[in-house]
Amino acid sequence: MLSMSVDSMFVHKMWVDNEISKMVDGGVPFPMLSDAAGKVGSMYGVYDENAGVDVRGRFIIDPDGIIQGYEVLAPPYGRNVDETIRQVQAFQKVRESKGAEATPSGWRPGKQTLRPSPDLVGRVWEVWKVDEAFD
Repeated sequence: MLSMSVDSMFVHKMWVDNEISKMVDGGVPFPMLSDAAGKVGSMYGVYDENAGVDVRGRFIIDPDGIIQGYEVLAPPYGRNVDETIRQVQAFQKVRESKGAEATPSGWRPGKQTLRPSPDLVGRVWEVWKVDEAFD
């Protein structure tokens, strides 16, 4: 996991020392990178050239370099780190099964997966119990 913004490493350090360290025990558990010129943000379509900032984007990229999921939010809207972690775990589960299993909405590790097949079409409601997925 990486974090990136147009802020310098010095701004990141001040932010971690003065804000994050007071909210997250031990600080940020992953590298914070600087994209000062917005080149990476431009490649992913999240750099706002007029404002000189990246809008908030989250990209889940698999080991093969393929984007498996993304979310882009305007600055006033908060993100859900727990949901990001859940999605990474879901992508890992599907990759581990080589696509033989699917993780339905709200899936969590240890919960039921689906095995896609023609027999499942129109029967998901019989197989997957929503209440159990969100326990």
